[in-house]
Amino acid sequence: VWLGHPEKREQRYPRNVINNQKYNFFTFLPGVSDYEHCNGLCCLTCFLIALGFVLIITIMREAVEEMRCFLRDKEVNSQIYSKLSTRGTVKVKSSGIQVGDLIIVEKTFVPDFCHKGSCFLRTDQLDGETDWKLRLPVACTQRLPTAADLLQIRSFVYAEEPNIDIHNFIGTFTREDGDPPVSESLSIENTLWASTVIASGTVVGVVIYTGKELRSVMNTSNPRHKIGLFDLEVNCLTKILFGALVVVSLVMVALQHFAGRWYLQIFRFLLLFSNIVPISLRVNLDMGKMVYSWMIKKDSKIPGTGVRASTIPEQLGRISYLLTDKTGMISVNCKCFCKICIFLKVLILTHLLHRPPHDLQASRAPGATKVRKTISSRVHEAVKAIALVHNVTPAYESNGVTDQAEAEQHYEDTCRVYQASSPDEVSLVQWTESVGLTLVGRDQSSMQLRTPSGQILTFTILQIFPFTYESKRMGIIVRDESTGEITFYLKGADVVMAGIVQYNDWLEEECGNMAREGLRVLVVAKKSLTEEQYQDFEARYVQAKLSVHDRSLKVATVIESLEMEMELLCLTGVEDQLQADVRPTLEILRNAGIKVWMLTGDKLETATCTAKNAHLVTRNQDIHVFRPVTTRSEAHLELNAFRRKHDCALVISGDSLEVCLKFYEYEFMELACQCPAVVCCRCAPTQKAQIVRLLQERTGKLTCAVGDGGNDVSMIQEADCGVGVEGKEGKQASLAADFSITQFKHLGRLLMVHGRNSYKRSAALSQFVIHRSLCISTMQAVFSSVFYFASVPLYQGFLIIGYSTIYTMFPVFSLVLDKDVKSEVAMLYPELYKDLLKGRPLSFKTFLLWVLISIYQGSIIMYGALLLFESEFVHIVAISFTSLILTELLMVALTVQTWHWLMIVAELLSLACYIASLVFLHEFIDLYFITTLSFVWKVTAITLVSCLPLYILKYLRRRFSPPSYSKLTS
Repeated sequence: VWLGHPEKREQRYPRNVINNQKYNFFTFLPGVSDYEHCNGLCCLTCFLIALGFVLIITIMREAVEEMRCFLRDKEVNSQIYSKLSTRGTVKVKSSGIQVGDLIIVEKTFVPDFCHKGSCFLRTDQLDGETDWKLRLPVACTQRLPTAADLLQIRSFVYAEEPNIDIHNFIGTFTREDGDPPVSESLSIENTLWASTVIASGTVVGVVIYTGKELRSVMNTSNPRHKIGLFDLEVNCLTKILFGALVVVSLVMVALQHFAGRWYLQIFRFLLLFSNIVPISLRVNLDMGKMVYSWMIKKDSKIPGTGVRASTIPEQLGRISYLLTDKTGMISVNCKCFCKICIFLKVLILTHLLHRPPHDLQASRAPGATKVRKTISSRVHEAVKAIALVHNVTPAYESNGVTDQAEAEQHYEDTCRVYQASSPDEVSLVQWTESVGLTLVGRDQSSMQLRTPSGQILTFTILQIFPFTYESKRMGIIVRDESTGEITFYLKGADVVMAGIVQYNDWLEEECGNMAREGLRVLVVAKKSLTEEQYQDFEARYVQAKLSVHDRSLKVATVIESLEMEMELLCLTGVEDQLQADVRPTLEILRNAGIKVWMLTGDKLETATCTAKNAHLVTRNQDIHVFRPVTTRSEAHLELNAFRRKHDCALVISGDSLEVCLKFYEYEFMELACQCPAVVCCRCAPTQKAQIVRLLQERTGKLTCAVGDGGNDVSMIQEADCGVGVEGKEGKQASLAADFSITQFKHLGRLLMVHGRNSYKRSAALSQFVIHRSLCISTMQAVFSSVFYFASVPLYQGFLIIGYSTIYTMFPVFSLVLDKDVKSEVAMLYPELYKDLLKGRPLSFKTFLLWVLISIYQGSIIMYGALLLFESEFVHIVAISFTSLILTELLMVALTVQTWHWLMIVAELLSLACYIASLVFLHEFIDLYFITTLSFVWKVTAITLVSCLPLYILKYLRRRFSPPSYSKLTS
């Protein structure tokens, strides 16, 4: 890849565009007409007009959603970037960026290390890690006077083939215009992946990967067409009805003893009883889904909620597993310093930004007078240690007038921003600033602190021992320039620091107290060194670092020689701030029978503390931290140990999870599914999607994935229902999700209210449409049986068309406005949601019940009309059809739980349409007869016999065996 010269590329690269659409111009019509949508029809033997209408509705719905997706993608692909060219800096759209382009990424902060070429970036949208990461430039380009000189040199980058690994990169940078040519190796420290955020400085980067070769795109699965479980269940019932259609037709022909051309009679009966398969069911359900989507978007209590996929709102009502990211979902990635504990019979507690420095209270306990050091000196030592032992760098905002040197000299407080690889450390440094000791400057070799009096204290950095997951601690050796004292400061987790500090009797107790409050505890200690001690250590340390074999072990041994008998200074407690109303939302989900799994790319300690703090793990539940495993035998032993635990939350890392899924997939998923909560940390995006897929396969339950970053897209797309949150750093998740919300707390109402209502309404709607079709088909069967199984239609012309349209369509469709309880009650009693997890509103039991009701009512209406009619056939038609319409309207009234004014309008409108249309139906109905008292009492009697028993049964059920929701509304 030649720098600044895309035209020199030797191969074609993909365009730099984002595409979340399911179809393109050529695949749209075949795509929406394929089995995915037609399998819900199951009967292609009748009424091509009705079939065509259903397909038109489906195509229109898909076209609207594809257009919305196209516009969202266009917005992302039209973002403007600055490109370095021979004409200077030019603006270019994201879709116009090519491999080899030099792109300028700017930020309005100019840190004091910018002239050295380094910068911080955050990758939480890519891998879920919330820490700021240090990135280094190509060394041989830093000597160029200006960025424009990059176009004048002859250089190229050799990069590895595109792959999904976001943590590694192999490449070389070669500059050929030198003598000799200069070649420099490239690693992950020299990369800025797409979907990352620059924290500071101005970065010029050469484009290596574009379009579908981006790491973020390669870690995202292709969007798939999701068919809801409700739709699959309706399809199954429709297939049963289709089978019933064939059986009834064959029985009718068989009762004719297969006389004459019986094979033609089969097709006649198939057309005659085609109402058994309700073709209008798909249209009603699709229109209902549109209404549900509109209600979700218009709900003022969850503002900003969007519906990307209007085909699966019923999925929200049957979620069994909720998989969520941590950052942006449960926590806000904002650390808050909560407590500092100095206990040599002294306890100090302060809240950041809530109490001024002079309000630091100290309470003496018995024996405190024996303490050699005064309280003030110990507090000073603790605060100074916290202000020094970190890797935080202060950066200053450029105001266009003050240059970098002046910013460094004046240390303007209003312009200062702290940057570090850990937000925990930033919160600690911010706290020291709040109590008067401010970090104002830092470079590779020194650090400057400002006291409340304005004095600048300078410390030379002699050695830094970075934090590692193995050591769980970090240290720094500094020299105070004013006194020449050398001090070794160390901070780390209590489990490792307990064996390093001098003996005490309060460390374990206080650490336990802070941990129970959901705080991340760090132990801070120090050790004074003489010049001779440090020189001896430095010699051994340098020698260990020069070792070729076992270098890391030798270096650790030398450092550990210092980590003995250190003086304990204090404990610090840092809280990972939660999103608004996270705790009540998680409690609602838990009470609703939904198991919550937290999948995060963050560290184990952070994830565990957040789970405790958010009450994802309740106080009376134990936590089993899965020991790191690398082999099959280790995984077997750890699984056996976990098997003996009961009602225990599981915390496991991504590496251990990969080993368990490789060797013991079934056993691990069986145990994990029994846990009340699961926390998976250090999870890669592909692992998140794999967990979702395994849950679906092993449990057969519906899953919902919630995320806000690009690293959550695969999980969201794999889940049965994906919910994206529009985060501060991007919209990748919300664009790829089925539903989008603005805050995690909105998830409770989305599931408990809209999900529950959507499922129950669609279940009632589908069963009533089936009932409507079976009722008239039963009447046709009775009529044909009475007349020697003749294939003669009972109703013809407008009667058969109007029955499913203007006469009954509005009341039946008004069921999408029904609700059994108020939204406030549904939120107050999330246990109501549990009833839906078993699929009881739409099951084979309820289906069979509605079939029996349809057969009963159809038989009563038809036999009643045959028994009560006088002489003419039109009297049978008038009595039976009028009774059928009234029965359907009364059955809608019987089904409604809560009346909406539009339901009443629909009932009255349908009745008015039927009465008005009688004037034009003189060909089928005797107008004189329907005005007689004989017609009125016969219709009334038949309607009462068909409906009154059902009203009585409903009353008795609510009286002696009421459903759970009726107990709350009575």
